[in-house]
Formats: sequence, C-alpha cells, structure tokens
Amino acid sequence: MLARVTVSLIALGVAGLLSGAQAQEKAITVFAAASLKNALDEVDTAFAKATSIKVVTSYAASSALMKQIENGAPADVFASADLDWMDYGVRNKLIKDDTRVNLLGNRLVLIAPKESKLGNVTIAPGFDLGKLAGDGRIVTGDVRAVPVGKYAKAALEKLGAWSAAEPKFAMTENVRAALTLVARGEAALGIVYETDAKIEPNVKIVGAFPADSHPAIVYPVALTANAKPEAAQYLAFLRSQAAKAMFETYGFRFLVRPTS
Repeated sequence: MLARVTVSLIALGVAGLLSGAQAQEKAITVFAAASLKNALDEVDTAFAKATSIKVVTSYAASSALMKQIENGAPADVFASADLDWMDYGVRNKLIKDDTRVNLLGNRLVLIAPKESKLGNVTIAPGFDLGKLAGDGRIVTGDVRAVPVGKYAKAALEKLGAWSAAEPKFAMTENVRAALTLVARGEAALGIVYETDAKIEPNVKIVGAFPADSHPAIVYPVALTANAKPEAAQYLAFLRSQAAKAMFETYGFRFLVRPTS
C-alpha cells in the first residue's frame, strides 16, 4: 500500500511539473491573409527559434479573419492583404492603431494551368478576358469581400473588361482556393497575387495587371486590441532585416526600412 501511495505522489509531482512548464510556455496567435502562408511560416519558425515564443498562425481571407476577431476569436496579431479590413478593425476598436505598419507589397497577375496553350497576354484597356477564357471558368476571391477579388474587379472595371467577363467568374473563399482550382485544371484562368503563382508549379503567369489599374496591394500588420505583451516582439521581428530577406525570397516587396 505504501509503495502505491509513493508512486501516486511521484506521478502527481511529475504532472504538476509538466503543467507548470506548459503554463510558462509563451505563445501568440497570428491571423494572416492566406497569400502570406509560405513566407510567414518561415518567418514564424525563425522568430520562435530566436525568442522561444511559439507562434500559432491561422490563414484565411482577410475578411473572414477580421470577422472572427470581431466575434471574439483570440488573436494577437492581424496581417491583412488590404487596407480596408485593417481600417475596419481600427474603426471598431479591434486593432491597436498605433502599432499598425504597412509592411508588404504585391502584384496582381493572370494565371493559367501549366499545360495551357495560352501564351503571354498584354493586359491593357480593351483587354477581353471573357473571350480569353473561352468556355472555361475564371476564378478569383469573392469580389465583394476578399482582397484579391476586390483588386481584380477594380482592375477589370478600369480596363473595361468586367461586364463581359463577369458571367464566367467563379468566386472562392480566398486566393489560395482560386490558385488550387487553376493548378488542377478546373479553371481556365485565375487572378491571384504574383507571390501565389510563384509557389505553385502547376500554374503559369500569362499576364500582369498594370499597377495603376487597381488600388496598390498593401499588407498592413498590427496588434489586436487584446494582444499579449509578447506579440510586440513578433511585430518588431516582422520589420527586421531577417524577415525582409525571407519575404523577398517569396516575391513580396518590403515597404518599410528594416529595423535591424
């Protein structure tokens, strides 16, 4: 009986030590635009190695993530693919506005499946996207809310190509979903970010949208209103020379002067 009691006490002691260690483990939660995934995964790993702070990142459309934050989801950092959803968070006091920084830039491109016979396309006023798609579908993020879709619609409207192409559009929940449909050959064309196209070997870029055809593609990042103190370290790391090198490897433009 004494042996059993001793073993039980040891087990309880070990359990207590483990729970104490777990309680001391520092971790932050990041909500980030889907297009950031590959680059930010690498940045997160480097940050965790440098600080011993674990980063748990949730990727989705900026619109969906901000709505989750508004509904009480426990995020410490928000990284958006456009200014509008960050502005929304500021207006609704969900974001610490004084921590906000416009970190990255990107380009909007037209993609086709790798095996498509379509060659390079000049995207300019008078461009007929509907005709280019033939009997196939065109995919991008939901033009009503998802940043890539909003950029795409703005560009096509300015180029005079939206009304003819609109019936052939299929809207997706985020940019990576559109990328996947083109990669699988389930859509003839897609409008995504240049960085997305670069990480998917089964698509090819057939054209780039003029920068002046849509609002500038900017990725702002900021702490949420309820961010843990450790999140400030993460935000600082995103502005570092090390993070800059990683983001640029994936094709993002770094919009701030690196801090170190």
